[in-house]
Amino acid sequence: MIKYLRLILLPFSVFYGLVVVCRNQLYNMGLFKSTSFDIPVICVGNLVVGGSGKSPVTEYLVNLLGGYKIAILSRGYGRKTKGFILADERATAETIGDEPMQFYHKFAHVTVAVCEDRVKGIRLLKDQHDVIILDDAYQHRAVRAGFNVLLFEYEKLLKRQFLLPAGNLREPFSGYKRADLLLVTKAPGQLDAIKRSMCKDRFNEGPPKQLFFSFITYGNLKHLFSGQEQVCSALPADTSIFLLTGIANPAPLVSHLKNYSANIRHYDYPDHYQFGKQNILQLVNAFNSDPKKEKIIVTTEKDAQRLLAITLKELLLNLPVFYLPIKIALQDEDKTTFDQKILNYVSSTTRNR
Repeated sequence: MIKYLRLILLPFSVFYGLVVVCRNQLYNMGLFKSTSFDIPVICVGNLVVGGSGKSPVTEYLVNLLGGYKIAILSRGYGRKTKGFILADERATAETIGDEPMQFYHKFAHVTVAVCEDRVKGIRLLKDQHDVIILDDAYQHRAVRAGFNVLLFEYEKLLKRQFLLPAGNLREPFSGYKRADLLLVTKAPGQLDAIKRSMCKDRFNEGPPKQLFFSFITYGNLKHLFSGQEQVCSALPADTSIFLLTGIANPAPLVSHLKNYSANIRHYDYPDHYQFGKQNILQLVNAFNSDPKKEKIIVTTEKDAQRLLAITLKELLLNLPVFYLPIKIALQDEDKTTFDQKILNYVSSTTRNR
């Protein structure tokens, strides 16, 4: 069915691709204005719609650049507001978006802001900060970032991809040539030379780019409200896990949890899904009806930000609701070079201001 639907949509993808190519060419020629800044601006982006692991990479950069005063600027996907907003104690996932809320809760020393106009956002932040990290702005050509980190999800990279609406590419694959670093995310922890070579063969146009590889690591379960931690390996083997996700690709998380229990009931929703009262009531009722003594509700750190809304929080307050933080780790042969390229860019740009 999907195959035939894709065939129907291919003509629209061709038209979409022509529009995107023309737009990019107008920016390349300078006919459309692209603004650059004398402050280090790092863009973390991808070529596809959906998750490629931008949030964990953004967090990795924050930790790497801990000696600088950092601002994270996002569009704030899914928020119900407009304009420039600084995250503060009044912020919610509805006012700034779930990913910015995640950054705000995790990094007390980092400024988190949202603005659909990234040029405006940078102008409002640049005088008080050393580095600005743009979350998901690779196609926002109105800003000429000083350094572009482009992400590719491992499983998708090895498959044939199509432009919107037949596929999920926002622009032709050749758009990777604008990037400064190419990072494959969600790769296996142990990646052999053949698989590395297969990934590198996808990038055969233009000047050679160094390709880096990263994989996901999971932390301890953290209680949604108390912050209490629980080690996954401490869960009894027959624990009922009620998994709630609203992310683009929950497969790695499901695979990870299967290491600790075969009894997983997955409530799977689209990326950035705004959970409603009925969604959570369905989950809570199923949890309460399960006769097992050992049972737990698990969600992602990003989804947890939306569960803090008052109407949903009240439904979950007395239940064992935990989220599972994730981080990225780079392959040993990649980490030193990757880190140094980022650090060199920031230090050299800072010196030249």
